[in-house]
Amino acid sequence: MTTILLTGATDGIGLATARALAARGARVVVHGRNPSKLARVAGELDTEGVLGDLSSMDQVRALAEAAAEHGPYDVLLHNAGVWSDEHTLTDDGFESTLAVNHFAPFLLTHLLLDSVRDGGRVVTVSSIAHTRGRIHWNDLEMNEAYTAYGAYAQSKLANVLFANALARRTKGRGITSNALHPGVIDTKLLRAGFDVQGAPVHTGAETSVHLALSPDVAGVTGCWFEDSRERIASPGARDEDAQERLWFRTGKRLGLSVA
Repeated sequence: MTTILLTGATDGIGLATARALAARGARVVVHGRNPSKLARVAGELDTEGVLGDLSSMDQVRALAEAAAEHGPYDVLLHNAGVWSDEHTLTDDGFESTLAVNHFAPFLLTHLLLDSVRDGGRVVTVSSIAHTRGRIHWNDLEMNEAYTAYGAYAQSKLANVLFANALARRTKGRGITSNALHPGVIDTKLLRAGFDVQGAPVHTGAETSVHLALSPDVAGVTGCWFEDSRERIASPGARDEDAQERLWFRTGKRLGLSVA
């Protein structure tokens, strides 16, 4: 049985993904930050739940410790994501959007990589917004030039840079790392950030499920997917120097020794 850790599993695309994976026979360890929602979803799927607010790196560390008890894993699926209209900093001093969307999955992967089986998969949900993102190297917190879209796009570009840098580092164990655009999906994030309606949430789960389970992508790594098909990510996302620079910058900010 395939065992998957899925973040942001209690609502929207994450909940649809959890249900789709479970329907295909996977054991899905679900994550959420709201205890009652998490208990409801874990009960529905007859599985384990792990609690944690991804804006707090201390809680990410506690989440990783709890999740490790339910491993080993075949797939880490980083689905959780946020949009913030206001510029806020977390207790760790990170811009809140970047904290949840980038720092949290980076740290969680670092802490749980030994719990991923050889030949496993790391799947990171990004967005087509990455194509309009740029990394504010001298001001990651965007104290000087914050816009909600700019912060979101920066975080989504960071997702793809992270996924590609990770792919190079895990080839020796056969662990693949890919990123994806779920589509323009009718979620709270879409309505809050763009004030439009999108496709049904079950559609947004399809590419994540494909990358988590399909034998067609076994061994495929360092790639970008849309509509369950490999596409070409933006030039900025494919910049190897930027991938490495962000990798080491993130590790330093998190107090990690990374290679």
